[in-house]
Amino acid sequence: MAEENETLEKEHMAGSDGYDQLVTLEALEHIRRRPGMYIGKLGDGSQSDDGIYVLLKEILDNAIDEHAAGYGSMIEVEVKDGMVSIRDYGRGIPLDYVTKAATLMNTSGKFDTKNYQSSVGLNGVGLKATNALSECCYVQSYRNGQTSYSSFECGKLVSESGIVPAGDGAQDGTLIQFKPDNTIFQHFSYNEDFVERMIKNYTFLNTGLTIIYNGRKFHSRNGLCDLLNEYMTNDPLYPLIHFKGDNIEVVITHAAQYGEEFYSFVNGQHTTQGGTHQAAFREALSRTIKEFFNKNFEYADIRNGIVAAISIKVVEPIFESQTKIRLGSTVMYEGGPTIYKFINDFMKKELDNFLHKEPHVAEVMLKKITESEKERKAMAGVTKIARERAKKVALHNRKLRDCRVHFNDTKGDKRADSMIFITEGDSASGSITKIRDVETQAVFSLRGKPLNSFGKTQKVVYENEEFNLLQAALNIEGGIDGLRYNKVIIATDADVDGMHIRLLMLTFLLQFFPELIKTGHVYILQTPLFRVRNKKEAKRKSRKGAASPAAMETYYCYNEEERLAAIEKLGENAEITRFKGLGEISPEEFKGFIGEDMRLDRVSLRKEDSVKEMLEFYMGKNTMERQNFIIDNLVIEEDEELQ
Repeated sequence: MAEENETLEKEHMAGSDGYDQLVTLEALEHIRRRPGMYIGKLGDGSQSDDGIYVLLKEILDNAIDEHAAGYGSMIEVEVKDGMVSIRDYGRGIPLDYVTKAATLMNTSGKFDTKNYQSSVGLNGVGLKATNALSECCYVQSYRNGQTSYSSFECGKLVSESGIVPAGDGAQDGTLIQFKPDNTIFQHFSYNEDFVERMIKNYTFLNTGLTIIYNGRKFHSRNGLCDLLNEYMTNDPLYPLIHFKGDNIEVVITHAAQYGEEFYSFVNGQHTTQGGTHQAAFREALSRTIKEFFNKNFEYADIRNGIVAAISIKVVEPIFESQTKIRLGSTVMYEGGPTIYKFINDFMKKELDNFLHKEPHVAEVMLKKITESEKERKAMAGVTKIARERAKKVALHNRKLRDCRVHFNDTKGDKRADSMIFITEGDSASGSITKIRDVETQAVFSLRGKPLNSFGKTQKVVYENEEFNLLQAALNIEGGIDGLRYNKVIIATDADVDGMHIRLLMLTFLLQFFPELIKTGHVYILQTPLFRVRNKKEAKRKSRKGAASPAAMETYYCYNEEERLAAIEKLGENAEITRFKGLGEISPEEFKGFIGEDMRLDRVSLRKEDSVKEMLEFYMGKNTMERQNFIIDNLVIEEDEELQ
């Protein structure tokens, strides 16, 4: 990569302004030097928003745009050993533009609406970014019995065929193969679950489209209804309400849960951070329901327990970043209606008519809203006192060591980098606090074991000081739109008590803020179980007064396999330390565990993870069924140990 960084054009200019050299980077070299500007964060594939998934999505978006334009109903995707292959059956890239389409910025067929009425990719960067950030990239187009292909390495052209016959049976379309550059995405690997979820979303949003992913067929007949049925973890209180119109599709229901659960899409792009369309949808939905029942309901009561999705098509959408996760557009198209008016008019007509025609659904909806209102009013006195207490404590809150990042500061939006560690006890929080990045990392210290909140009402969030202060720290009382940290990280000891505290925290979040988990904000911090170091070297450096673990051959092991591998490397000189708690890890050592190489496991929910039944089994009354489960699993572990 060093050689590529030297490949640039230089112009020397003398002047009194102090600048004697201006540097002009080649277009793709700029992408390699500043990848974050084009694909967000890099990462190794362990998080769903890591850059390797953005590269995959950029190429898939182009194939989806072809389908949406009426060309091609099947896409073949293969991901194996880091290599990605995507074949669509659209019109194909113009044969004399194959190389240019992969290398020249501002070269695209999407700069006007002639070819694509509602494309998600409008700036001609996606394929170029993928090419620039891949160790190898192959682009081939098929059109009218002819083909043209080009091969690249790190964005540099290696070979091209020119226009040649395609051979018998070759269908029109485009084939793109690439492998992300391991020098940029270090030790990366694609997570099967993340890719599958992306594939499923594409089929939910494009009825009639079939995607073959690693030999498996994905197809949707019912659009957003299939999406909600796939992702809901609680049963709906009434059948899904489904509306489709020109450039809009919505689906709505309520479930027996707290909070709001919204999925929003623009031109097939999953806008995980919402935007103008999601805000308009929430407002229009609440207003229409309130006016239908002709009651002075608060919007929060109407939306409590809501599960809904919206997909709209916007001509030349404006996103707030290259990764396209938040819509900034205010109008459907130039000179057209505002997004707010378009969605509000649609919802007013369709939902109001539906509720008049389906009184049994309206009755169930009214009951849910009334119950939410009743519970909120019953908590009115408690919440007022709790808010006042939280405000007072916030002035000198020893439980929260906040970071300096605020989303409206002059340094720009650093939301993606912000995180809060929820730790147990002062010793653990003390170690993290001493070596954290004060710009982006906050620490919240729990006092002992939290309350088991299973079966409790939302009143407990305010009555319990621990939960009330945590809610205030996260700023989620009014929903997760105000969430102050992108990552909420549970950091507990790697022992039985630590696991119990972790489960209690997850129970709390699943009960009252499930949307935090479903939107991918909750993580578990993995810390090493063992330290294995060179015993002789440790003793020698200890005598010299320099016994820092970082200064000697040391291995931090997160599981038994890593421990055995470290022992094999050091042989008889291996000194093994078992970390029982986070407080036992020195701040100097801890720095590596919450830095760039931090290991996080994202907490996720699948369709089969029925929250109510799951919490009932693990966190409910101590039933014989659960006792038998524990006994059976202990027996299995004992048998394995004997073997």
